[in-house]
Amino acid sequence: MAFSISLFLLVLLFSFQSSSSSLLSLNKGSSLSVEKHAEDVIVSPNQMFCAGFFQVGENAFSFAIWFNDPHTHNNNHTVVWMANRETPVNGRLSKLSLLNSGNMVLVGAGQITTWSSNTASDAPVKLHLQDDGNLVLLDLQGTILWQSFDTPTDTLLPGQLLTRHTQLVSSRSQTNHSPGFYKMLFDDDNVLRLIYDGPDVSSTYWPPPWLLSWQAGRFNYNSSRVAVLNSIGNFTSSDNYDFSTDDHGTVMPRRLKLDSDGNARVYSRNEALKKWYVSWQFIFDACTSHGICGANSTCSYDPKRGRRCSCLPGYRVKNHSDWSYGCEPMFDLTCSRNESIFLEIQGVELYGYDHNFVQNSTYINCVNLCLQDCNCKGFQYRYDGNQIFSCFTKSQLLNGRRSPSFNGAIYLRLPITNNFSKEESVSADDHVCSVKLHKDYVRKPENRLVRFFLWLATAVGALEVIFFFLIWGFLIWNLKTSSADQQGYHLAAVGFRKYSYLELKKATKGFSQEIGRGAGGIVYKGILSDQRHVAIKRLYDAKQGEGEFLAEVSIIGRLNHMNLIEMWGYCAEGKHRLLVYEYMENGSLAQNLSSNTLDWSKRYNIAGFWHIFMKNAWSGFCTVT
Repeated sequence: MAFSISLFLLVLLFSFQSSSSSLLSLNKGSSLSVEKHAEDVIVSPNQMFCAGFFQVGENAFSFAIWFNDPHTHNNNHTVVWMANRETPVNGRLSKLSLLNSGNMVLVGAGQITTWSSNTASDAPVKLHLQDDGNLVLLDLQGTILWQSFDTPTDTLLPGQLLTRHTQLVSSRSQTNHSPGFYKMLFDDDNVLRLIYDGPDVSSTYWPPPWLLSWQAGRFNYNSSRVAVLNSIGNFTSSDNYDFSTDDHGTVMPRRLKLDSDGNARVYSRNEALKKWYVSWQFIFDACTSHGICGANSTCSYDPKRGRRCSCLPGYRVKNHSDWSYGCEPMFDLTCSRNESIFLEIQGVELYGYDHNFVQNSTYINCVNLCLQDCNCKGFQYRYDGNQIFSCFTKSQLLNGRRSPSFNGAIYLRLPITNNFSKEESVSADDHVCSVKLHKDYVRKPENRLVRFFLWLATAVGALEVIFFFLIWGFLIWNLKTSSADQQGYHLAAVGFRKYSYLELKKATKGFSQEIGRGAGGIVYKGILSDQRHVAIKRLYDAKQGEGEFLAEVSIIGRLNHMNLIEMWGYCAEGKHRLLVYEYMENGSLAQNLSSNTLDWSKRYNIAGFWHIFMKNAWSGFCTVT
């Protein structure tokens, strides 16, 4: 009995040592594999941080560092750093390797280097994750050759410096980890700023841009440009900006993150509840972040309900799932001044992008100034006190914010053919945009019999509309069901995904990047919606039926070889016949066979496999009579 217990403890100790040694560091010549992303993870000695492959999409991974929380699902870990947030790698055959040269590389499925530490060392080195979340590449003397703290993404950890050479860049959204539109950095005047860097325009929104540095309490004579958050919740910056979190004084897990809405927040960890909470934020009015609701829109904020975006009158939202795209006009505006009217909106201001600014201007002068400019989309008319009004004509309707305390109004330029008139106005409050019509209507006496027939006709019409939509919805549902069943049948019969022609056309940008051609068709390079790089072969004159084509696809797909690219899917839609392959960066098979890249053993191996392929292909595609 004692012997069995001792044997059990010995086996347990051995397994613990072998597993933990592979997780504490990565040595020269070793790799982390994406296929084993749940196991190939480097863990800090205090078990607080992990480093490994983090799934960012369907079959898409990034090498990242995250807080180690056993109670959290893999995709919901709190990420603090990413190496390849712009170019995720494939979920197969991708590796992070520490080469014998001392360089650390992230290689995708196509053997393309996606990211590198750009280091070199002849001496032994190892990759180690420290207790503070800093991933470091060390030599035997403890000299740091590379560290993740020098290249932050959207997060600062306690003790990590933000310097003149580094910046924080927000993510695109809470689920999309690619770079977003907001940056936190030291500007050329040595002041720490938050900047909106959108697709078309860029601007500074914190500190408030209408304040000078000294008015915002900043010093710009200290050129050291360094800021840091410590573990007890104190933040200090060389430009004299500092604060203490609401829970300062206690050592706990913390992180400063530039969120996707443009606000920088400090998050603290409640270990008892296993939850993060906001202990400080740089901006207390969420609508002051530029570009948060996109163009031609307004932002309203309620501390209890949060932020809300809405389109200006005459505009409609572009993307309901992403307000950063803003709103688009529902009208065509001409340059003729006789075909334009102005709609007044009280309590709304638009910051920036003034085409003209005139102080002490009358309303009529401001109207004429906008009508003279074909690019003028409206103007802002503000009361500055002492009977002085200022006029700001707008070339773009950006950074709209609803503020009841704003002492002015904006006037939208709209076509006269709309249902708006000069007497109409829109009053804006925190949540609702309501249109008030200042018109008097004279009601005519109505006949009761006429009123009855009107109600009857309306009821009958409503019933007809309801039955129409019910039948239409049933047909659409039936069509989608049959289409889904048919696609499932193809997947089960062939074993590959069936792509639509429009999906592949979008992936290749209209079949614009040709990378090869042959007797069978033209090969184009493309990027799928999940960011996988593919080679798409468009077949010439594919006149066979879909059944015959699927039989060929099935035979081709079953012939795999380690030195040949793999087929991922196909398209059989109308007259279009396309094959989707894994993208191979190093050229075609013929180019590799004729070059010095492959040794002779691999050449014979591939040639023998190709002989088998042609034999099977001939027997599968032809009928002998």
